[in-house]
Amino acid sequence: MAPRVEINIPHSVLKTVEALSVKSGENISQIVGRLLTEALDLDSHELFQVSTSSALVKGVFSGAVSVADLRRHGDFGLGTFADLDGELVMLDGTAFRAGANGKAREADTDGQVPFALITEFHPDTQFRAAGPLTLESLSSQIDAHRPSPNLFVAIRGDGAFDSLAMRAICRAEPGETLVEATMHQSEFTVEDVQGTLVGFWSPSYARTMSIPGYHFHFLADDKSTAGHVFGLIARELELSLHTESDLHLALPRTAEFLVADLSGETSEDLERAERERR
Repeated sequence: MAPRVEINIPHSVLKTVEALSVKSGENISQIVGRLLTEALDLDSHELFQVSTSSALVKGVFSGAVSVADLRRHGDFGLGTFADLDGELVMLDGTAFRAGANGKAREADTDGQVPFALITEFHPDTQFRAAGPLTLESLSSQIDAHRPSPNLFVAIRGDGAFDSLAMRAICRAEPGETLVEATMHQSEFTVEDVQGTLVGFWSPSYARTMSIPGYHFHFLADDKSTAGHVFGLIARELELSLHTESDLHLALPRTAEFLVADLSGETSEDLERAERERR
């Protein structure tokens, strides 16, 4: 959870912040955090990434940082857990683990993470994506609002979903690569659910470092269900985009990472592992 601070503010300020919340769709904590960040001239456009997609493809699954460490770098993001034991989704400062069949629970703060993308989410652009929506048509509408093909973008999508096709990666066996591990992933569909897409768009030039294109996880409003999204059907969604102009890449110092052979082309295997259903 984000640090909690109690302060006294004038009633008129509170009314103004509440009005901004209604207008923007942000909660009060997000608004106050954004305004303080702007007032103090802090960098709010940093994407914090743990490890690389190439390492993940090659089977480097040892935990590199804790969930508590991730929270020091942001309140919004996605990833996986050590040994690929579930999908990670962070929303409003709380991290959740999606296990078999998408059953979600709040992640332990000492849980270890081998790969993640995390940011302090403050919307730069907001719009309503008109339906009927599929993952492909949603991506096209977001494309029209992205400011550049060369910047990373964090994406939040809130609304009602008719259906979501998802997976929750299962614990990998020793020595497995990412493609091999996804062969026994848990795949499932949920219907008529309210919730939030937590996603990122990464440029094609970052293919050896990150996951190019769109990458979405989902968390239900009641926090009961989460997972990696393969497909969706929705009527309309409220979208918020946060552009990342700075990248902080934290390379693991685990024994597994230090001796791994990360040479060679991995984009085809990454595409198979991230996009294909079994």
